[in-house]
Amino acid sequence: MKNNYATVEYAGDDFFVAVTPSGHAQVLDIKGERSAASGPLELMMIALGGCTGADVISVLHKKREQVTGYKIEVRGERREEHPRSFRRFELRHIVRGKGISEKSVAQAIQLSTEKYCGVAATVRPTAEIVTSYEIQEETGEKAPEEKAS
Repeated sequence: MKNNYATVEYAGDDFFVAVTPSGHAQVLDIKGERSAASGPLELMMIALGGCTGADVISVLHKKREQVTGYKIEVRGERREEHPRSFRRFELRHIVRGKGISEKSVAQAIQLSTEKYCGVAATVRPTAEIVTSYEIQEETGEKAPEEKAS
């Protein structure tokens, strides 16, 4: 049975080491200007993107969509007053593939945001979640490699 708790331990010099319930370690840097590791609010943004992304890709696979690439861009806006919580998240889903159905993508995003994603359900009472998507048709041609100069 999986652990149902995480630990977050101070490691000195404004660093914490968190261990997730599955046993994975994550360093947190709470000295924002240093930015040597992710901060807690950054982790919240990627948790939302990862949670909804897992749902969306699962639905698209079940619909037998030929997804060859998928990326979620997450933008968070925070309130000015303390505790400066998030007031809005914008998630842009960029799906690449062959003949991807716009209806399937829209439905997958809606199902995730409104029904399946536990992170979205947790933040929804205090932060607006706005989604958009872009579908990129896979041409089969490889993009030219960039050369370093």
